[in-house]
Amino acid sequence: MQVLVTGGAGFIGGHIAERLANEGHDVTVFDKFVPYYDLGIKDHTVDVCREAAEENGGSYELIEGCLTDAELVEDAIEDIDVVYHQAAQAGVRASVDEPKKVNEFNVTGTINVLEAARKHDVERVVVASSSSVYGKPEYLPYDGDHRTTPVSPYGVSKLATEQYTRVYNEIYGLPTVALRYFTVYGPRMRPNMAFTNFVSRCLHGESPEIYGDGEQTRDFTYVDDIKRVNEQLLTDDSADGEIMNIGSTDNIDILTLAEVVRDEIDPSLEIEFTDARKGDAEHTHADISKANELLGYEPTVDIREGAEQFIEWYRANEEWYDPLVRNS
Repeated sequence: MQVLVTGGAGFIGGHIAERLANEGHDVTVFDKFVPYYDLGIKDHTVDVCREAAEENGGSYELIEGCLTDAELVEDAIEDIDVVYHQAAQAGVRASVDEPKKVNEFNVTGTINVLEAARKHDVERVVVASSSSVYGKPEYLPYDGDHRTTPVSPYGVSKLATEQYTRVYNEIYGLPTVALRYFTVYGPRMRPNMAFTNFVSRCLHGESPEIYGDGEQTRDFTYVDDIKRVNEQLLTDDSADGEIMNIGSTDNIDILTLAEVVRDEIDPSLEIEFTDARKGDAEHTHADISKANELLGYEPTVDIREGAEQFIEWYRANEEWYDPLVRNS
């Protein structure tokens, strides 16, 4: 199949592109290469995906551009069967500083993707949303009935993104699915995340540093589970028109996560604390019953197993991935 992955040089989009390339599909990646973090990581992802396509009989094309360029987006989608819209201006804290920017990329960019997909009769558009749409929890886990009251411009932009996705299905009949990801982690993840910071600091003999008191909880989802459900939606129409949570087996508080990482690498290190940051949700936890009912989705990796796998991968790829090593 002809598949387009927006944000396909990034973390989640790159894993989806690699998975589809390994299955022999013809993959086109659309990415702006914003230097939000070291672009060498994206370059590595592109190389991995291109090699996968060459080895498995598919093709790989890279388009560098911005989703706000409606004409370029339409040209990219013209001959595509399925679109995985993973591109976004990421970062809750960055969105607090630049709310107009996050709206332009995430909302306007999504409308451009949906319009082009509608015009060219794309078979399905799978859109990445976020647990950030929920905001402050009235109860946990978050289910489909929970209010969506985001506490950051990023969360607002993702809520608009998924609602436009739903509306394009209801009004225009465009097959769409919106997936609310819950804190995805794994190989090639952004190096400025708490998870990667903990690992990097511990590997270099520095104490893991927590923003706030560490009582915040997160539902960390291993990227392999994300890849699997996205690949299923390449041909499965069971969830068309739906918005659903994609989470893990449980949630964990940040202090415990830091301890798990520390104990795996260097149990002698002390945990350090610094000021909390604006815009971060206090707690997340996904009710995945809808995804289970419609798609049979079941997460397979719990946080402790995933942490061990990620640390092992990190050690093996530290030379090109770790910011302290690259910049030394």
